[in-house]
Amino acid sequence: MSDANLLQGPIHDVHVELGATFAPFGGWSMPVSYAGTVGEHAAVRTAVGLFDVSHLGKASVRGPGAAAFVNSALTNDLNRIRPGKAQYTLCCTPEGGVIDDLIAYYVSDDEIFLVPNAANTAAVVAELQKAAPEGITVTDEHREFAVFAVQGPKSTEVLAALDLPTDMEYMAYADAEWAGRPVRVCRTGYTGEHGYELLPRWADAEALFRALLDPLRAVGGEPAGLGARDTLRTEMGYPLHGHELSTEISPLQARVGWAVGWKKPEFWGKAALDAEKAAGPRRQLLGLKAIDRGVLRQGQTVLLGDRAVGETTSGTFSPTLKVGIALALLDTDAGLEPGAEVAVDVRGRRLRAEVVKPPFVTAHTG
Repeated sequence: MSDANLLQGPIHDVHVELGATFAPFGGWSMPVSYAGTVGEHAAVRTAVGLFDVSHLGKASVRGPGAAAFVNSALTNDLNRIRPGKAQYTLCCTPEGGVIDDLIAYYVSDDEIFLVPNAANTAAVVAELQKAAPEGITVTDEHREFAVFAVQGPKSTEVLAALDLPTDMEYMAYADAEWAGRPVRVCRTGYTGEHGYELLPRWADAEALFRALLDPLRAVGGEPAGLGARDTLRTEMGYPLHGHELSTEISPLQARVGWAVGWKKPEFWGKAALDAEKAAGPRRQLLGLKAIDRGVLRQGQTVLLGDRAVGETTSGTFSPTLKVGIALALLDTDAGLEPGAEVAVDVRGRRLRAEVVKPPFVTAHTG
């Protein structure tokens, strides 16, 4: 996709003003970094970072029994939560592959708000619209709301400076106001740190983002881009659709079977996933930590001796650990356990790596 065809978020000009570099992602022009990915990564781990992730999709499912309908379609069990809570869930194909992973916000029995990935929003909305019974509407609200992620151990101080609510448990949210404007504040995130995601209206996004900058910098924080978002989530072993999840990679293979309501009577892909669970997945996601010097990347072959036993799905240099790390789908019949040594084919060079169970670093989401 050419730059001219890329979509822009509501505060693109602010990112330009802040000196961001950009790259295409999911059809959108996204800020990759402002002053450098390593520094932005460190700011999130030690203080706080501010991400604009307004490219993420937004959709609403409304009508009598909307929650029950969504629960019959998506994998996780909405009956486990209540209004004011959010839940990680999956939209699967009949064969058990993943169309998308998303967050569902339980507004009421008659309204569920969804945040899918940018590139998959249209597909998720189309599937739900096709299946929705009479009286339930599924609306794509991609450009109705922005999304900002305030992530890090000092995130609470940043929000408190704007009198936004912070006293909520993980995966809970509150509908609040800032400067007379509505904003949904969620105790969610994609970095492994204590943090929040803010959903203001699209038209209010610039004012809120600018208001966050002073308290952010006052506690040693920085705006952060897509580069740090990727290194942070890889250190946590969090899946990214198109890498660790896809229509060819099931929740069981990606080790997100915990997001499946196995006891529910129905959800899309249930029969296929039940069968895979009974048989055991043929491959599973594990981490690799480089022993030799080198950076691991997506799409590299993992070797046990001379046998190919898997492929990396994501790879990066860990700013926290100072070594190359990767996520990889490994054949279960290879019997690889944490602590095992494998090799990764890096452009014809065998780079030794240790198998680990993610996360690579300790999570502080609570």
